[in-house]
Amino acid sequence: MILVLRALGVGDLATAVPALRALRAAYPDEELALAAPAWLAPLVDLVGAVDRLLPTDGLGPPPWPPAPVAVNLHGRGPQSHRMLAGAGRLLAFRCPQAGHLDGPPWRPGEHEVARWCRLLAWYGIPADRADLALRRPAPDRAPAGVTIVHPGGKVPEKRWPAARFAALARELAGRGHRVVVTGSADERDLAGRVAAGAGLPAGAVLAGATDLGELAALVAGARLVVSGDTGVGHLATAYGTPSVLLFGPVPPAEWGPPPDRPRHRVLWAGAGDWSGSAGVDSPPTMAALPVEPVLAAVDQAEEAVRIPGAVAA
Repeated sequence: MILVLRALGVGDLATAVPALRALRAAYPDEELALAAPAWLAPLVDLVGAVDRLLPTDGLGPPPWPPAPVAVNLHGRGPQSHRMLAGAGRLLAFRCPQAGHLDGPPWRPGEHEVARWCRLLAWYGIPADRADLALRRPAPDRAPAGVTIVHPGGKVPEKRWPAARFAALARELAGRGHRVVVTGSADERDLAGRVAAGAGLPAGAVLAGATDLGELAALVAGARLVVSGDTGVGHLATAYGTPSVLLFGPVPPAEWGPPPDRPRHRVLWAGAGDWSGSAGVDSPPTMAALPVEPVLAAVDQAEEAVRIPGAVAA
């Protein structure tokens, strides 16, 4: 068995897809088991490289016996390394605190996709960092052609103000977009405020109404996705759905889509001159990003779809 630890969230799983596929190719006759949260199961099925999901929430005492080969795609620290202790072979970043002296050094600021591909390359396993596409889920009841506005995210500092999302959604609806507002069950109030501010009907609020598989189907069939630096943006990249992603304070060089895919547009609150906006601090924050450049990025993303030969995913 090849045991892989990645007990994190949607974006973390999506950025590990090239590494997981590389491990599948390197060990074609071995069972590949992924230690990750159980709620990620629908997305794990869409990766197409994992044989078994071992439900794992965060770091703690390992609920599994030592594996012949273990791969730490979770992090660099001693806690994650120790969860894989006893493996016949451990593929991981160098961590003297955990007694693991093999492996490459960690590089701060490295793109998350490139990081795990580099780790495997150190051990002689080639990985294609552009291999980000997920299998397309069955559409089921997911409406096609909608524009997804996703105002939430686990980290409050990464969120664009709700009033700006509402203004954006109102403008998009006025242009003929069929706008829906997504999010987790905990973000339903936030989604409701955005929808109300945009003048959208109550039925446009899908926060808390979709599981992860249904959300993936919604993104796969969408016209456009606008979100912050969070998991739904990675799903848009995986399905080639035009997207506008709003980054800050973490730069897109660490978590953004590949820069050679013009249908995925990125705005970073840490770059550009947004000094005419209310709520500007120094250094710039998400509140510094006004609506107008986001609308311009929407136009650019949609125009890229119409360009012959443009890279979709």
